[in-house]
Amino acid sequence: MSTPPKVIRDRSAMLAGIKPTLQKERFVFCTTQDPAIAATLMIRCVAFFQEKEGHSFVIVEDIARERGFDTSLPMACIVLEVFSALDGVGLTAGVAAALAEANIPCNMIAAYHHDYVFVPDGLAHEAMQVLTDLQSRETAKARS
Repeated sequence: MSTPPKVIRDRSAMLAGIKPTLQKERFVFCTTQDPAIAATLMIRCVAFFQEKEGHSFVIVEDIARERGFDTSLPMACIVLEVFSALDGVGLTAGVAAALAEANIPCNMIAAYHHDYVFVPDGLAHEAMQVLTDLQSRETAKARS
């Protein structure tokens, strides 16, 4: 069994270690109130939430289109490779603030191993630059 990565809780260390990685697929946020549709898509989605209004999920754009969902806002997914603590403070706020400063909307999903930043597909490369710059600034602060 391999040793799990060190969990990072410190805000600056989390931001310095984000290592943003742009995924090749495009994704769509979808919703349905039909439990049968939700059940068939659950195994094909990257995120699934049971909300009081219905089932919400994030799936690859091609699957969304095949199933007749609205695909007018395809999203790029940027994985933050840092292994941040679930009780760490400031990663989401720091990333969202940096993107907001650049006028880039984002939707963030925190999973167990990584955090995921979804931005409109047309802004993916600009978002990557913002996040790379954020990581560089935080790394420089940690070294000084």
